[in-house]
Amino acid sequence: MAFVSFRRADGTTGYGRLHGDRIADCSAVPGAPATLKGAITAGALDMIEDGPVLAACDVLLLPVIPDPGKILCVGHNYESHRQETGRAKVDHPSIFLRFADTLIADRQPILRPRVSTNLDFEGELAVVIGRGGRAIAEDEAMAHVAGYACFNDASVRDWQWHTTQFAPGKNFPGTGAFGPKLVTPAEAGDLSDVHVVTRLNDVVVQDQPIRDMIFPIARIIAYVSTFTALSPGDVIATGTPGGVGAKRTPPLWMKSGDRVEVSIGPVGTLTNHVVDEADAA
Repeated sequence: MAFVSFRRADGTTGYGRLHGDRIADCSAVPGAPATLKGAITAGALDMIEDGPVLAACDVLLLPVIPDPGKILCVGHNYESHRQETGRAKVDHPSIFLRFADTLIADRQPILRPRVSTNLDFEGELAVVIGRGGRAIAEDEAMAHVAGYACFNDASVRDWQWHTTQFAPGKNFPGTGAFGPKLVTPAEAGDLSDVHVVTRLNDVVVQDQPIRDMIFPIARIIAYVSTFTALSPGDVIATGTPGGVGAKRTPPLWMKSGDRVEVSIGPVGTLTNHVVDEADAA
């Protein structure tokens, strides 16, 4: 199954089950949770009824989970990216945080900020937590996953590199692309051999199988849940493969008018155009 969050033409929001180019508006069913995060929290994804059918073109997609309590991101989680950045090997995943108000949906513009031209792409697999918990055992971690989505952790590199703390470069408005859909584990199947592929203006710039993660999903969930309780709807962005623009010669920065796509097999394709923040305003 796959689900999307959306805004209707009248300005109200909801979520639904995706059937090709149609959406069954599950949030319109009497008694149903009002949001996708609410449905995940209630453990209702497998049971919730289809509601009125909408054409996908008649709604505006929102980030898969518009209101996650936490967005935890893993840095340098593919050996190719660790090597290109010159980072030392580590025994534990590098974790940084992204704010929910940086998120945008599929087809919405990534904003290149006024203060920098060093805007980079980072295609990633996002994991959405279904069942919360603290100190989750690694061998039980995958049972806590509600589903997967594509993520583009667009990074403002000069601001990221002001100090050793990543937060400034990872939290500019309109830089966390997340979508288009949440795909359940049963629908996604085994993702080990599925590739994370990023294209910039139709040119492949990143391409690596998920099995190449240094720290696999279960280990990340176990590690993160040791220091913070995970809740339904929380998001973990699992890291980007090598090939980022900052480590190319010359650097390859995203600019206004560019189109960037993140494709992850059955998880789908996330597409965004880049717009200068000044023009968007």
